[in-house]
Amino acid sequence: MFTNSDIISTYTRADALNDCTLIDTGPLAAEAGFKFPMALTRAAWEDCVAWTIHDGDATGHLQDETGRLWDVLTMARHGIRQTGPGQSVTSFPVNRITRNAHAHSDPTQQWLILEIHGGDHGEPVMTVMLPGED
Repeated sequence: MFTNSDIISTYTRADALNDCTLIDTGPLAAEAGFKFPMALTRAAWEDCVAWTIHDGDATGHLQDETGRLWDVLTMARHGIRQTGPGQSVTSFPVNRITRNAHAHSDPTQQWLILEIHGGDHGEPVMTVMLPGED
């Protein structure tokens, strides 16, 4: 029989946020109309949000992380609207300039998954991830 004393360790959402395995979208998600806390996996963040001055110099595109995050949040909102009531998972596309793009490359599409699930205390939270991430 399994008891709590058999648990060796647990890795919570709070741990993932502290370790930056999950990146909190902060007040920008609330400003975009989301009522539950939202985070992106590190992989989704690096692929669709992360941007440095060097990335701008290399690609010739003037962007910043706030604008790129806003694009993800906007498309997530559209994805939720397209999903039927009671669904806890949706997918949505984001067109973004990849960080390793050549100068003046066109945007490419990346599909993301948004999952609504229980947080550390059963409260509703949202996580955005790349396809294939768990």
